[in-house]
Amino acid sequence: MNVLLTLSIAATLALFFGVLRLKNLVTPVIVIGLLASLVFNAIEWNNTTSIFNDMMLYNNFTVAFASVGLFITLILVLFYSELSAKHEFHLPEILAIMLFGTVGGIVLLSFRNMVMLFLGIEILSLSYYVLAGIRKQNVYSNEASLKYFLMGAFSSGFLLMGIALIYGVTASLNLNEIAGYVNNAKGIVPPYFLVGVLLILSALLFKVAAAPFHFWTPDVYDGAPTLITALMSSVGKLYSFGAFVLLFNSCFIPLIANWEVILWIAALLSMSVGNITALYQKSVKRMLAYSSIAHAGYMLLALVGINNLTSGSVLFYALAYALASVVSFVVLYIVRDKKGSYDIASFNGLAQKNRTLAVVFTISMLSLTGIPLTAGFFGKFYIFNSALQSGYYWLTAFAVINSFIGAYYYLKPVVAMFASKSDEEITMPALSNSLLILLGILIVLIGALPGFISGVI
Repeated sequence: MNVLLTLSIAATLALFFGVLRLKNLVTPVIVIGLLASLVFNAIEWNNTTSIFNDMMLYNNFTVAFASVGLFITLILVLFYSELSAKHEFHLPEILAIMLFGTVGGIVLLSFRNMVMLFLGIEILSLSYYVLAGIRKQNVYSNEASLKYFLMGAFSSGFLLMGIALIYGVTASLNLNEIAGYVNNAKGIVPPYFLVGVLLILSALLFKVAAAPFHFWTPDVYDGAPTLITALMSSVGKLYSFGAFVLLFNSCFIPLIANWEVILWIAALLSMSVGNITALYQKSVKRMLAYSSIAHAGYMLLALVGINNLTSGSVLFYALAYALASVVSFVVLYIVRDKKGSYDIASFNGLAQKNRTLAVVFTISMLSLTGIPLTAGFFGKFYIFNSALQSGYYWLTAFAVINSFIGAYYYLKPVVAMFASKSDEEITMPALSNSLLILLGILIVLIGALPGFISGVI
């Protein structure tokens, strides 16, 4: 509860400071709010706290996922404040909305009632709709926001209809009571209960940008401001997958035979569509957008056969992907700001002009590929191990093949950085430089010592 209050108060103060033209106070207030939230969140470890008459439950699962989300959001706030503050008129609104989106994410990680699931998704989604279209004079940003909103509205309709059908059978929106009904039914439930489960499944697949509900992702990620894309692809995916694991692990495991086929088809399609389409992209930003679909497919492997490894493997993978994704988009933002293009050719000779950018970007690409001694390698290892434990050998083999496909396009900009020449200097502010180095070290450190993260929950 303290985390939600702290984030809400900090975001509200930031909005007021923006109105009062005290923009110099906005970033400190947001940063202090996030740091305080991290502290309050850590205090909750091993303390199971029920909120709002069991509508929310704060436990170790929530603390672990929320810690990653709060940390990544803090890093992105610092990047946004330093890299965009000089030419960003809407900075107070952007940072405040980022925190309001985080509030929605925390709700998604702690809901114990279907009403809170819907509220969490809507708070998170509405925040991202606005952030995607924050550049009002940019037609691509407007298109991204409108497309995201329209597709999201259909997704919310599916979710509400699914919740209504489940309520019609169980006469309850509480997860414990729904789980009790499913367990007592011993796998035999009315057809419209299953329809409700599948509708909720479809809505959540949309939120995590998994095929065949991925069609909004490339245009939205491409049209949104680059650092906002980093936010949506990292913590947005983290919160959505956290809710996915929480709901299906709590309520629907006895019905797994009815929905696991849909999940493995979605995983297979996501990996294939994401990786194969990314091969043909000349824009690095669009390439990363398609690759995010593939990564959603990898994470779905852990959900296909839910077991005791699922939560930990999803958390580890989400952390590894978030770190590499943030580095990739921040470097892309800096290169685009200097050279005016997202094309792979914009990375030509980067290693000669700014070795820090080149090295950190290379580490992020290797991690996204899944090369050993990076966080991404063990992220995929834990995901694949979870799938193997559930007996999905051929699906895991297919995922490994897709990882090799991903290596081809991830290494394209890396080759351009080291193999080509450029006469244009690329510099970056001191704080951003330090943060990128920190993230690069974390990617390698987590890859070298994965035991510190794995097995947390």
